[in-house]
Amino acid sequence: MKTIHIDVAVIGAGTAGLAAYRAAKAGGASAIVIEGGPYGTTCARVGCMPSKLLIAAAEAAHHASHADMFGVHVDGEVRIDGREVMARVKSERDRFVGFVVRSVDGIPAEDKLRGYARFIDNTTLQVDEHTLVQAKRVVIATGSSPVIPPPFQAFGDRLIINDDVFDWEDLPQSVAVFGPGVIGLELGQALSRLGVKVKVFGARGGVGPLSDPAVRDYARQALGNEFYLDPDAKVLEMANDGDAARIRYVSLDGAEVEERFDYVLAATGRAPNVRGLGLENTSVLLDARGVPMFDPETLLCVGAPVFIAGDANDILPLLHEAADEGATAGGNAASYPQLTAGLRRSPIAVVFSDPQMMMVGRRFADLADEGFVAGEVSFEDQGRSRVMGINKGLLHVYADKETGRFLGAEMIGPRAENLAHLLAWSHQQQLTVAQMLQMPFYHPVIEEGLRTALRDAKAKLDAIALA
Repeated sequence: MKTIHIDVAVIGAGTAGLAAYRAAKAGGASAIVIEGGPYGTTCARVGCMPSKLLIAAAEAAHHASHADMFGVHVDGEVRIDGREVMARVKSERDRFVGFVVRSVDGIPAEDKLRGYARFIDNTTLQVDEHTLVQAKRVVIATGSSPVIPPPFQAFGDRLIINDDVFDWEDLPQSVAVFGPGVIGLELGQALSRLGVKVKVFGARGGVGPLSDPAVRDYARQALGNEFYLDPDAKVLEMANDGDAARIRYVSLDGAEVEERFDYVLAATGRAPNVRGLGLENTSVLLDARGVPMFDPETLLCVGAPVFIAGDANDILPLLHEAADEGATAGGNAASYPQLTAGLRRSPIAVVFSDPQMMMVGRRFADLADEGFVAGEVSFEDQGRSRVMGINKGLLHVYADKETGRFLGAEMIGPRAENLAHLLAWSHQQQLTVAQMLQMPFYHPVIEEGLRTALRDAKAKLDAIALA
């Protein structure tokens, strides 16, 4: 068996792993990146980019079939060719994957190792049956995988995960989606708009990442008006009927219903890819899930010179967070035992549903009951939104009662992806609501809706000051 001696070994060549490798090299360390699966990040291959390609097709179909409100009429029905839709999704997806693969190709051959790594001790890795890597430090950047609860195995070959969707040659007739989180809502709505019969089932009443009850209820109604959505479903039976999945459930009106679907999409969450790494052979402390315990600032694991970054640590499984964490882990692995707290930007999350959802800063659920005010705006009568026929939405902005500092926001509504960035920048700069209102707002723009919410928050703050 071949033996390699290296300063930093990085397990995983995804977003976090590549960032860690580059940071380690920039820090003057020798480094190697180890990958057993296909090159290409989760985002490019089965996540952000292919899902947005499917959503783009769905939006094109939706807009074409809803132009009559502007006096623009499409003669005949809008025809959706599932094979053409999926051909473009896969072709463009492959281009994005290609960009990542080319960046990996730029890494010197001696710094890349193909195979699956397993810890022999704290810093010794065995890669398949061909190589031992004797490292001084290790970075775990192995990403995450979909979690499928055991009862769903009843669906057999009718059960799929989001990865499978992007390998379809054609669109199916029907899909049941379990999990109204980000993935379930984005794919469920997109498939529905592309002519697939979709029903989305959830548990415990959640809708996307929203925690503000008023915003969550608005989202449930807005999306439920377009496709079947039961965030707190009562499913009585799940089975495989050979060429279809059979589901018996209690419908929203209380009736017992049995339906068959071509596929069941399990969008029931993701878990860090740490099983099979041999962590039991190290002195790293593990939590109840078997995930290493670590310092969220430096990403150093407790008990050994091992760092963990990206989806593998399950802090914020987002591409920009993975890139930042990879840089932190790789840089600290190079400089160990000298450690530096990594960059932590203001939290920002977007759901590319229609209307879109977003969360910035601190969630409603994380705020003290009496320590903040909430400014509100409905987009139903907001000028530019109504002009464009996208006037559905509700935004809540949260401000500290004592200081007036902007704390966070939750929203469903038009152009939420853009408003989220304005608010995240404001949050990171620790601006007050009064300071945010001093910024320019053009007319007529959707951002004027944000100004309305900020004015509402300021009025509430002023009332408290006068009390």
